[in-house]
Amino acid sequence: MSLSAQNRASVPVGVRLTRRGRIVVVCAVALVLLGGFWLGARHGARATSGGGRPAAGVPESVVVGSHDTLWGIAVRTRPGVDPRVTVQRMIDFNALSGAVVNPGQRLFLPSE
Repeated sequence: MSLSAQNRASVPVGVRLTRRGRIVVVCAVALVLLGGFWLGARHGARATSGGGRPAAGVPESVVVGSHDTLWGIAVRTRPGVDPRVTVQRMIDFNALSGAVVNPGQRLFLPSE
């Protein structure tokens, strides 16, 4: 047996795909990923559809906890909105003199 034949015999041969085979594999992986994203988006949309919100005309309220700030409340209650806008709207809606709130204070949240 020659030296090159010995080397070929000891090197494991991996899966060899033709160009068409690689295209099929890439398309299959892409379809699986798109299906996963689609299912995830449907689940997220259903989870944030507004169920459980109070009826129209009844303002939503929150009780300020210890170490709560207007910024933290704005981020927690309106995650899709710029917190600066929400903080200013809370100040205006509750007729606050500034951005200082006290634990136990009830704040009414402006509608989205």
